[in-house]
Amino acid sequence: MVCLYYHLSNKRVMHNNNTKGQRSLNYAYWMLPKAPFKVKLWQRIPRVSTYIPFGYEIDPDDEDWLLPISKELELLELAKKHLKKYSYRQVSAWLTTQSGRSITHDGLKKRIDVERKRKRLTTIKRQLAQRLEKALRQIEVLEKERPGCYTYEEDDEYDNSTNPKPSASKAS
Repeated sequence: MVCLYYHLSNKRVMHNNNTKGQRSLNYAYWMLPKAPFKVKLWQRIPRVSTYIPFGYEIDPDDEDWLLPISKELELLELAKKHLKKYSYRQVSAWLTTQSGRSITHDGLKKRIDVERKRKRLTTIKRQLAQRLEKALRQIEVLEKERPGCYTYEEDDEYDNSTNPKPSASKAS
């Protein structure tokens, strides 16, 4: 439960409902409602090398897949926030003591850099896809609205794969 104390301006709050010895308080508190807790569902990932990344373990049923360890992945998310205030060495030491699994400062930096790079590339590719969709819509509008626009009529009597269309008749 989280309580916030706020200053009361020009209001008097009585302490303990006593009329004798009334004491005015300049501060009161307000309890914050509980924030909705969202459970993160971590997905298993395919194993592409002999190295097992921090936060995952080999699936005992299928060695080609890695199962997530939710505690380690949650700690890693928290470690990303700690990197704003602390160094990679300090955060990796904290992460090692909290999770019980060793991770070096270089390993942590590499993991964070790869995630940032993938996120940046994904954002760029999404933006390019949106621009492409917009350009395709504009092309369709221009093709339909331009003067002298035509389309080809499909002939059903000739099948292009087996019977080629006859060319202009030869003058004999």
